[in-house]
Amino acid sequence: MDSLLVLSLFALAPIAVIGVLIAGLRWPAKHAMPIGFVVVVVIALTVWDMDSVAVAAASVQGLIIALTLLWIVFGALLLLETLTKSGAMSTIRAGFTTISPDRRVQAIIIGWLFGSFIEGASGFGTPAAVVAPLLLALGFPAMAAVMVGLIIQSTPVSFGAVGTPMVVGIGEGLAGAPGVEDRISVLGVTMPDYVSRVALEVASMHAIIGFLIPMFLVCLLCGFFGENKRFADGLKVWKFALYAALAMTVPYVLVAATLGPEFPSLIGGAVGLALVMFTSSRGFLMPEETWDFPARERWDSRWTGNIEPDATVRAGGKMSIVMAWTPYAVVAVLLVMTRTVPPLTTFLDTTTAIPIENIFGTAISQTVQPLFLPGTVFLVVCLLTNVLHRMSVDQVKQSWKVAGSQIAGAGVALLFALPLVRVFINSGADFNASGMASMPLVLAEGAAALTGQGWPIIAPWIGALGAFVAGSNTVSNLTFSLFQFSTATEIGVSPETVVATQAVGGAAGNMITIHNIVAASATVGLLGREGDLIRKTIIPTVYYCLAAGAISFVWINGFGLNAGSFLLVAVLLGLAALVVLMRRQPVRSHADGAGRAGGDGPAAGSGAGGRRRS
Repeated sequence: MDSLLVLSLFALAPIAVIGVLIAGLRWPAKHAMPIGFVVVVVIALTVWDMDSVAVAAASVQGLIIALTLLWIVFGALLLLETLTKSGAMSTIRAGFTTISPDRRVQAIIIGWLFGSFIEGASGFGTPAAVVAPLLLALGFPAMAAVMVGLIIQSTPVSFGAVGTPMVVGIGEGLAGAPGVEDRISVLGVTMPDYVSRVALEVASMHAIIGFLIPMFLVCLLCGFFGENKRFADGLKVWKFALYAALAMTVPYVLVAATLGPEFPSLIGGAVGLALVMFTSSRGFLMPEETWDFPARERWDSRWTGNIEPDATVRAGGKMSIVMAWTPYAVVAVLLVMTRTVPPLTTFLDTTTAIPIENIFGTAISQTVQPLFLPGTVFLVVCLLTNVLHRMSVDQVKQSWKVAGSQIAGAGVALLFALPLVRVFINSGADFNASGMASMPLVLAEGAAALTGQGWPIIAPWIGALGAFVAGSNTVSNLTFSLFQFSTATEIGVSPETVVATQAVGGAAGNMITIHNIVAASATVGLLGREGDLIRKTIIPTVYYCLAAGAISFVWINGFGLNAGSFLLVAVLLGLAALVVLMRRQPVRSHADGAGRAGGDGPAAGSGAGGRRRS
C-alpha cells in the first residue's frame, strides 16, 4: 500500500476514534482509551506490518511511563490531602480571599502565574496537578479547577522543566541530521546557539499569542461556570488580565533573549507572580465588583467530583499564612533545585536512574528516574508537612488512605493511553517490515503534501497533534522537529521559524492531551468527564494554532495579499466579533443559571471536609 492519502487516513484512525468517543459521545477515557489501543495495535500489525514483539515492547514501555505519571498524580493528591487534614488549606483559602475574593483574579494569579512558575520548574503536566487541587480547595468547582490548570499549559510549556522541550525536544530532534548540520554551518553557530535562536522565536510567538490567554481563562470561567453564564463577565477584568499577561511574558521574552531556553517560564512566572501579588494586595487594577460561582446547591452535577474542599480548621487554632504556604514554597524550591543545580540534577536524573533496556530483545528502551520525578518531591514535602504542621497519626493515615483510593480512578485510562502512544510513535521502519515511516510522520507528510507553500499555517497543528497523542511537547518536538525542518527547507522558507511554530503548536496541544486531562482530573476526584473538558479547552487550543500559523506565515512572507495575512486578519476579526457577541449576551435569571437537578454526575454537596463522597 503506497497511497499517502490512504496511509494518512489509517494513521489518523486511532486519534479520530478517541476524539469521537471522548469529545463527541462523551465516553469516559477509561472506556475510550482501551478501544483506541486496540485500533492502533490492529493498524500497526496489519497496515504497517509492525513486528508483534515490537508492539508488545512498545506497550510495555507505555505502561512504564504510565506508572511514572501515576506516581506524580499520587504525590499531588497526597499533598492536597495532607494540607487539607492539617488545616493549611483553610488558611490558604482565607489568604487569597484577603487579596481578592474575586474568582477571576484568583484563577489568573494561581493558574497563569503560579502555574507558569511550576511549569518552568517541573513541566510534564505538573502545573495542573498542583493548580487544580489548590483551586478546588479555594472553592472552585472541580471541572473549573481542571480547566484553569489545563488552559495555562500553553504559553509556558515550551520552556517547561527548565527548557526540556527546547533543549531535548528540538536539540535532540535535530541533532546529527545532515541538513541541520549544513544550516548550522551556514549560520556560523553551534548547535546550542541554534536551539537558543529557535527558542527566541518560540518565546516571541508565545508572548504575542499568550497575551490573551488570561483573558480566555476568565471569559471561559465566567461563561461556563458563572451564575449567569455570561462570557462577558470575564471581560470586566480585562485590564488586570492583560497586566498579568505582560507581567509574565515580558521577562519571559527577555530571559529567552539573554539567558537562553532554560529559564523563560521559570523566571517569567516567578517575576510575574511576585509583581502581581504585590500590586494586587494594594488594590491595583482590582475589579470593583466581586465575581463568584453560584451557590453550591445550584452547581451543575457534572462540575463536581468525589472530593470536597475543606473549610475547617483543625483543633488547636488557626494556622499562620506563612506556615500554611510553606509546603508549596518547599515544593517550588525543591523542583527548582533538582532541575538547576548540576550535581544534584546529575545524581537524581542520571546516577540513580533505572534503565530498562532492549525490552523483549528489541531496541525499545525506557529509563525511570524515581528520585527525579515530581511525585517524589511531593512525597518528601508531605512527610515534612506532617512534622511542620504537627499532624496526628490519624490525620496522616487518613491523608494516605484518601489519596490511595483516589489514584485508582486514573489508572485504567493512563495504563491504556500511554501504550497506545508508544505503539503509534514506534511504528516506524526500525520496527516494521514494510519500510514505512511511523504513523505520526506519515500523517504529517500527508498534511504537507496537501498544503505546499502554505505549510507554515499547518505546522502548529502538527505540533498540537503530536502533543495530543504523546501528551508531551518534548515528545512532539522530538518526533516532528526534523520533519518540520526538512519540509521548510524543501519549500524554501526559514526552517528556524517553522520549527519554532512546531514548538508553539506542541505547547498548545497540551491543553487537550488526554493523559494530562486524566491526571489533572484525578487530583480533584473528577473522572469520566474528559469529553466535557476537551469541549472547553479546544477553544483556546484552536485560537493558539490559528494565530501561530498566521504569525508564522507573515513572519516568513511579510504582511500583504497572502494566506497568512488573510488568516491573521480573520483571527483578529473573529476575536473582535466574539467580544461583541459576549457583550450582547443577555443576563440570565438565577433560575436559568442554576445547575441541572440530577444529571449523570455525582450530586453536588454543600458540606466541607476534604473527603470522598459516597
